[in-house]
Amino acid sequence: MKNKIKHECGIAFLRLRKPIQYYLDKYKTASYPVNKMFLMMHKQRNRGQDGSGIASLKINTAPGKRYISRYRSVKKDSIQDIFNKINKKFTNAKQKLDYKLDESWIKDNIAFTGESWLGHLRYGTFGGNSIENCAPTLRQNNWRSKNLIFAGNFNMTNLDELFNVLVDLGQSPKEKSDTVTILEKVGHFLDEENNRIYNKYSSTLEKKEISLKIEDELNVCNILKNSFKDFDGGYALAGMIGHGSSFVARDPNGIRPLYYYINDEVIAATSERPPIRTAFNCDFNEINELERGNSLIIKKDGSYSIEKFIEQRENKACSFERIYFSRGNDPQIYKERKKLGELLIPQVFDAINNDLKNTIFSYIPNTSETCFYGMIDGIKSFLTSKKKEIFIDKKSYNGSKEDLIYLKTRIEKLVSKDVKMRTFITDDNSRNELVSNVYDTTYGIVRKNEDSLVIIDDSIVRGTTLEKSILTLLSSLEAKKVIFVSSSPQIRYPDCYGIDMSKMDQFVAFRGLIRLIKLNNKDHLIEETYNKCKKSLSEINPKNHVKELYDLFSYEEISNSISDLVKPKGFKSDLQIIYQKIENLNLACPKNLGDWYFTGDYPTPGGNKVANRSFMNYCEGISERAY
Repeated sequence: MKNKIKHECGIAFLRLRKPIQYYLDKYKTASYPVNKMFLMMHKQRNRGQDGSGIASLKINTAPGKRYISRYRSVKKDSIQDIFNKINKKFTNAKQKLDYKLDESWIKDNIAFTGESWLGHLRYGTFGGNSIENCAPTLRQNNWRSKNLIFAGNFNMTNLDELFNVLVDLGQSPKEKSDTVTILEKVGHFLDEENNRIYNKYSSTLEKKEISLKIEDELNVCNILKNSFKDFDGGYALAGMIGHGSSFVARDPNGIRPLYYYINDEVIAATSERPPIRTAFNCDFNEINELERGNSLIIKKDGSYSIEKFIEQRENKACSFERIYFSRGNDPQIYKERKKLGELLIPQVFDAINNDLKNTIFSYIPNTSETCFYGMIDGIKSFLTSKKKEIFIDKKSYNGSKEDLIYLKTRIEKLVSKDVKMRTFITDDNSRNELVSNVYDTTYGIVRKNEDSLVIIDDSIVRGTTLEKSILTLLSSLEAKKVIFVSSSPQIRYPDCYGIDMSKMDQFVAFRGLIRLIKLNNKDHLIEETYNKCKKSLSEINPKNHVKELYDLFSYEEISNSISDLVKPKGFKSDLQIIYQKIENLNLACPKNLGDWYFTGDYPTPGGNKVANRSFMNYCEGISERAY
């Protein structure tokens, strides 16, 4: 399992609710679902840097006719590559003399003209890229109702246990991965459901008739209940069954995001809201978030229901989605990111000793721009309030009133990102080479040894880019002080639910902790914690023992230790690292309380096991993911 690729990724699902002929007549094109899928996938390209795939399912095809079409790609622009191939099929079809916008002709002569669609975008975090790592994946059978097309955004922490369940069921899976394991687990209970209905009618109906009964009576919710009862992880999943039923489902803690939209013509689901808004020109209020532990189930005839397939657990929707991964044009996310910036103001003012006159504010990278706006709006509100106190409320003021009148926030573009790459999830071998050339700076606007610089970032994960590129560049500006601000809290613990930041020693917060432990001659606690972690691996509900080490020091002490770690040699300015506080994160993102990256409070027992295992890997010098 070393360096097995896992991912933060996205899904796009579309089901046409009316006959194909309806769309041909109304939109005068056979490409209506293709265009909608392209928009939903393209607007989630932030979730699919490393590959993508799409599948289309035709319903009610005659035996001998191909009814499943699939393309996958790992090319640089994989989405464009896939849709170029699909559109070429439509272009070639139009050149045929008998071409016509007729449902029977279209479905008989052109691939990717089905009623049901599933797209997947892959964002790899370990190892290299391969077409085999791209979804949707297929489980094929001559019985339509036993075919399964599957894709999702997920990670399972108990892969070994799930794999053994399959073996105990009599299967011999072709590989040990969570994608194959989930596919085969669902596939097994899909087979069981088929067999149940078959046995029900085997003595009274012809086999051909039984197939139709299966397609009508197949209970998708029962399949999901049986399949997911022993999963430990976060997931947003979608599947299409060969006869026409389909589903989207979300884990019981709501860790991974999933949204859906329904009207008379379509049912659509995506990992984020804006793609649906763009594709169907609907209001954001018409797009619903699928509740945790629920599934949206669509039957062969296009009717649907929302059903609970697993008991809900505590809401732990991922907060890092809001800070970093999701597109910021979602109005809710936009407001949350602005709030994150605003809530940092008290810490920033303390760091600059309230000296706005001699402070320049900036941000890096583009994903932190909204937080920056929030911070600036907060400062403007502060200045307005201060002026009101002095000039309207007539409160005493020791400083120059004239200076106060003309005082404004100094905003400059100090650091520019030239290489568009999220460096903290680039493969290990390339990262060090990249980070030194990712950024550039603007000269001539900083007053040497007089101005302080406040730079806000959305997150500081590894600290590598900060040390080797950004701070090295900023040192040449010779500012009096550099305050680097993270809109997210200290990332202390590994993720195991989809983003897959699993190597604890790569987190600069963890390295800052270890540094403090050693400086304070508490090295023996590392071994003690290691032994506790080792013992916990055999426990059903283990504690996260790494938290005990973090409890030794204050939040500020670890931040200061990080500052010392990332400060480049020869850096003459004072340096201070400021992180968002946990309570402010929860205040800004009240519906996304999944903060295990920062607190170590995992929503499942598997998360605690991963944290302990990751710490053991550090102690043992093992550079691999912890699950």
